[in-house]
Amino acid sequence: MARKDKDAVEKAGRWRWMRQSGRVLLAGVVIAGGLYAFQRVELFLLRDARFVIATPDYGLETPSIQIAGVHYTSRAEVLRVLAPDFGRSLYQVPMKERRARLVQLDWVRDASVSRIWPNKLVVQVQEREPVAFIQVPVPGGLSRFALIDADGMILQPPKQAGFKLPLALGVKPADSPQQRRESLRRMSRLMNDLGPMAGKVSEVDVSDPDNLKVSTRVGDRAITLLLGDHNFAQRMQNFVTNYPQIQQKAPNASTLDMRLEDRITTVEGKGE
Repeated sequence: MARKDKDAVEKAGRWRWMRQSGRVLLAGVVIAGGLYAFQRVELFLLRDARFVIATPDYGLETPSIQIAGVHYTSRAEVLRVLAPDFGRSLYQVPMKERRARLVQLDWVRDASVSRIWPNKLVVQVQEREPVAFIQVPVPGGLSRFALIDADGMILQPPKQAGFKLPLALGVKPADSPQQRRESLRRMSRLMNDLGPMAGKVSEVDVSDPDNLKVSTRVGDRAITLLLGDHNFAQRMQNFVTNYPQIQQKAPNASTLDMRLEDRITTVEGKGE
């Protein structure tokens, strides 16, 4: 290779190296500048008083926190979850951690926490919807009533809330959540099938998946109906239509087997 050509190649190589070095240096300057700017902004967000969540003058209420969707959930419990953030910058609030704690509260099915700059937190709560009452054993051989939703979550009845829901028998607190969900699915299928007649049902026994039982009142009498595992509405309507005749023929009958489409059978006691 001629000397002139060799010098040209070497010169071109030096220029390429210089350009690459320049790009790397420029990238380093941009990154360093970005980090410096980020640190300055972060310090501004942490230290400026405009971004501080107001500390309550008394109790837990503060104008910096807005809560929506709370009807039966304890508002005080929601505020206690957020209390560690009182007096600190909105920027510091661990959003995922706060949401994780909120969804552990009784009655909370889901929740979201949002920052509203400069210094407000907005909490949106989606509450659970109870579908039935269940009996919960207490010491001394007694029991109390609790509510339960379709997910099998047991809920404490709120004060001054009148729920008109059936009592679900055969759903126990000792059951796994999956077992409770399956039992409540059976009950939900029955109640949906009954439609408007579901309002006449006071108790649903789901302990036997092949033979669901309901209790209904006629006048001052409680009647238990064995409805099997399908055709619930048809069998309930069959009872409503024929009950006057049943009352005449078997005035003391309290349990009726509705599973045979062509007849209604009285059952002794509570058996099948």
